[in-house]
Amino acid sequence: MKNIEKSDQNNTWALREDDMLITPGRSAMKCTQCLWPKAENGMVVVPYSFSSNYSDWELNLLKTTFEEYETLTCVRLMPRTTEKDFLNIMSSQGCVAYLGGIGGGQMVGLDSAGCMYRGIIQHEINHALGFYHEHTRSDRDDYVTIMYQYISPGVVSNFNKANSNNLGLEYGPMMHYDNYAFGNTSGQPTIVPKPDPNVPIGQKDGISPLDMSKINKLYQCDVCTNLLNNNSGSLTSANYPSAYPNNASCVWLIRTPSQQVALNFVAFDVQSSPNCMSDYIRIYNGPTKNYPLLLDRTCGTGLIPPIIGSTNQLLVEFSSDSSVTGVGFKAVYSTVQCGGTFYMPQGSFTSPGYPNNYGPYLNCVYTIAAPAGKTISLSFSDFHLEDSPFCIYDNIRWLDGTVSRGPFCGDRNPFVIKTKSNTMKLTFRSDGFNQKTGFTASYTFV
Repeated sequence: MKNIEKSDQNNTWALREDDMLITPGRSAMKCTQCLWPKAENGMVVVPYSFSSNYSDWELNLLKTTFEEYETLTCVRLMPRTTEKDFLNIMSSQGCVAYLGGIGGGQMVGLDSAGCMYRGIIQHEINHALGFYHEHTRSDRDDYVTIMYQYISPGVVSNFNKANSNNLGLEYGPMMHYDNYAFGNTSGQPTIVPKPDPNVPIGQKDGISPLDMSKINKLYQCDVCTNLLNNNSGSLTSANYPSAYPNNASCVWLIRTPSQQVALNFVAFDVQSSPNCMSDYIRIYNGPTKNYPLLLDRTCGTGLIPPIIGSTNQLLVEFSSDSSVTGVGFKAVYSTVQCGGTFYMPQGSFTSPGYPNNYGPYLNCVYTIAAPAGKTISLSFSDFHLEDSPFCIYDNIRWLDGTVSRGPFCGDRNPFVIKTKSNTMKLTFRSDGFNQKTGFTASYTFV
């Protein structure tokens, strides 16, 4: 990763491959005592402490990045209390880490100036968990060609192959340096993937499906986790369209490259029970269970209305008990540029970019669904759309159940909508001209 190489160029630590602190006589990938210990509950607890000079924004990024391990693996990065062995995470030492657990308060450098990216943070944590760089693993020549003619003699050692345990898994992206790492000739790559030289390597977006599999295999994690990171795809319960197993506990993290996740269920048959206490599905508006729920415990056979998250990440959780199953579910996901879905008793949303002007050519759909017998009260505390005769340009419309209302535009403050049904589908559209600040809205079930 170019950011790591740049951040560490003035570092005075003894480093291998630019970001691994040297511990003599160690090969962590084949050194079982160098792995962090597993507790009786199957979790691998890795305590950590932060240096005092991280900003609130940086601390939040670090903590939310650590939470991805909890979602996708059996590794639990936890704040240190009295543990003797822990990660001492420091903000002024470049992007560096020791390989595997070395005991005591082992330093991990995550510099505020150059390391504050989700993928870089996880890259260094993965070193501390016991992972080499991909371009030095023992079978790397099956996947890449090292162009030694473009590497200065003084840094060739950074490409020495390690005596690594490759876990029987393919080459992965997050622990890889980029194509031009340690190069001495502008425009000439030092690492060329094969057979396709255009395959991207060295990313900083975060854990990939293959990275997740490697952590779970190295630490023998007994977890059912799935990471979906394409623009579109599908997910199903185990054995679908046959019955799912008892005692299932699985999650699917959808992380699209950009925009917002839109999830649509095309089949749904989960054992029905009072308050869905037996088998159920939950959907969170973010990458971990610490994020707000978009959909709480849901079961039965009725199709779930479309779900739109507020970001490019959505977490789906499925759980079954020890008796009675159903066929399960199938869902497809894609991306949209705006919109949202709301099933909780109260919430809020804004037009894209608010309080700045919304963009041109938007088509945003906001769906609010209350329980049967409830209605919805939606209030706009700020409402500024381009005005026009009959609101033919920028406008909002909504469906009250099946009854259409609108369009509305211009300046309306305050603006309150009360439905007669338990569902509302609000659509916001803009044309290519004269954008305004848009709106901010909040709702409650009545």
